Amino acid sequence: MTRSALYACPCAALLAACPAPTPAQEAPVFSATPREPRFLLHEALGRPDSWRISGSFRPRVEGIANQFRPPSFARDDILNSYLTTLFMEYRAGPVRIGGELFDSRGYFQRRNSSAFTTEINALEPGQAYLALDLGAVAGGTGSLTLGRFTKNIGSRRLVSRQQFRNTINAFTGLSYDWQNPGKDRLTVLWTLPHTRLPDDPEGLRDNGIAFDRESLDLHLFGASYTKAGVLGGALEVYGYGLLERDSGTGLRSVQTRDRRLFTPGIRLARAPAPGQVDYDLEAIYQTGLARETAAATDRTDLGVSAYFLHAEAGYTVDARWRPRIALHYDQASGDRGRGSFGRFDTLFGARRFEYGPTGLYGPVQRANLISPALRLEVTPSRTWDAFVAYRPLWLESATDAFGATLIRDRTGRSGRFAGQQIEARLRTWIVPDAMLLDMGAAYLIKGRFLRDAPNAPGTGNTFYGYLNTTFFF
Repeated sequence: MTRSALYACPCAALLAACPAPTPAQEAPVFSATPREPRFLLHEALGRPDSWRISGSFRPRVEGIANQFRPPSFARDDILNSYLTTLFMEYRAGPVRIGGELFDSRGYFQRRNSSAFTTEINALEPGQAYLALDLGAVAGGTGSLTLGRFTKNIGSRRLVSRQQFRNTINAFTGLSYDWQNPGKDRLTVLWTLPHTRLPDDPEGLRDNGIAFDRESLDLHLFGASYTKAGVLGGALEVYGYGLLERDSGTGLRSVQTRDRRLFTPGIRLARAPAPGQVDYDLEAIYQTGLARETAAATDRTDLGVSAYFLHAEAGYTVDARWRPRIALHYDQASGDRGRGSFGRFDTLFGARRFEYGPTGLYGPVQRANLISPALRLEVTPSRTWDAFVAYRPLWLESATDAFGATLIRDRTGRSGRFAGQQIEARLRTWIVPDAMLLDMGAAYLIKGRFLRDAPNAPGTGNTFYGYLNTTFFF
């Protein structure tokens, strides 16, 4: 297959094969996970009582042309990745014992590829937990989970289980979850986040197997409370702490930026619905101490003062195809190097749902960013959906690196305009609840900063495309 053929997406053929739109009164809602899981593996094992057994397999091919990262990375690159999951849970009354294997592999990338532990993490027992259902607690129901687990909290901008990325965040620790009939929710957790291994170039190219590491050198803890029925939506308040330190000074030690962060935030959100205005407003502040680099010689603690703002308003037309148009605005602080540290840290949050595909792409993240966006979505039926989005990009600080690009001009002379991103995606259930096709593309029109900064590559505008199919069993 030629590189150009790899990048091409057969959208027209897929659109022609998609089912007719659902009539307006049916209000279709697309879900990228099975509504009624078939649990084929569970059935093959004779449907044992007290057991939940399921899995998924997702092959993906993706390619990037005209790299936006520094010249040390491949100008053009491809990656054939595979994500396999196998989940099992046994219930005995109020007690549940569960585990899940993750297997994330990548092939055919160039030796100087940007593919890293976010794409490759072979054969990892990501979940291994003991959970206790506590029954009635304070007018609701509570549960306690101990061990290794994954977690989605709130908007997923700070704590998430990745859905698009080829590897998955996991944590070891304790989580308490509570919810009442009115859908008020509380989550309290203390965890040791996992560090994915191997993380050396040779180990990644070989899809080496090494168990991920959790240690007392990295802690994530905090709480989130959501009150339903506020201004037609839900109000969430939260605060998270992150404590990080070097693991030592020897050859095998892990050097860090010694982050000691407190991240409080507030969010007010109303879900989209036909004929209604929806919104998502979130404000996050970050304070504490950190070092500018992870170098062993960097011993200077800097005061942290950083922030992130998200504002979104949308409207879904009560008509066939359920078109929704939404305006977004995102602003994340960058570092100005004035004796403090101002670059926002998104902790363990996801970003594909807002800023475009990650993988070999992913220039935009919640750091040193000012960006409005316009997005148009359609949901013709329960079996397919699509969207197109346009997003201009500026730096919040002209002297800090832009997003996840690693491009920086410490003098600020390259300006603050990074460029423009155009993105599109189509998802369709080939076999409902069993086989999902997902394809998308992004085009990054480079602005002055991404063209003229001292370490910017001498390439044209960036094009990225991907195609993956997920099998649920």
